[in-house]
Amino acid sequence: MALRQIVKEGDSILRKKCRPVTSFDNKLWTLLDDMNETLNEARGLGLAAPQVGILKRIVVIHMNDEVLEMINPEIIETRGEQECMEGCLSIPGEWGILNRPEYVKVRYHDRNGDLYEVEGEGLFASCASHETDHLEGILYKDKVIRMVDPSELEESEEDSE
Repeated sequence: MALRQIVKEGDSILRKKCRPVTSFDNKLWTLLDDMNETLNEARGLGLAAPQVGILKRIVVIHMNDEVLEMINPEIIETRGEQECMEGCLSIPGEWGILNRPEYVKVRYHDRNGDLYEVEGEGLFASCASHETDHLEGILYKDKVIRMVDPSELEESEEDSE
C-alpha cells in the first residue's frame, strides 16, 4: 500500500467524467488499498478516484468504523432533502452549505466484481452523493447555497464542546 497525493481544486482532472471499471484485478485492488490508506491518513469520510488522479468510477467511504468500497456506484433511489455542511479533501479549509437527499440507495460492485446495494440516511446519504458527484466531474461548490465563514466554524466547534 502507498499514500496517494490528493488532487486539489483547480486541477482539470476533478472536472472530468470518470470511466467505468471493467477489470476487477490486482491493479484495482492495489488502487483500493492505496485509496483507503490515503483516506485514513487524511482523516476524511470519503474519497473518489479522481481525487487521486485516476479517472475511474471508484469511491471509498469510511464511516461508523466501516470501510465501504464502491466500484461503478450508481445512486438508484433518493428521498427527501437535507441541508448539510460539507467540505472536501480536494478543497482544504473551505466548507459550504448545500442540499442533498436525506436518503439514498446505491448499487455498486465490490472489489471482486460482485453486485450489491446499500442504503442510508443523513451523513451517509450526503457522503455518497458527494463522492458520486466527483465521478461526474462535479464539486460540492457547484451546488453550494453559501460558503461558510471561518468564524461560523469556530462557533459550531465551541457549541459542540
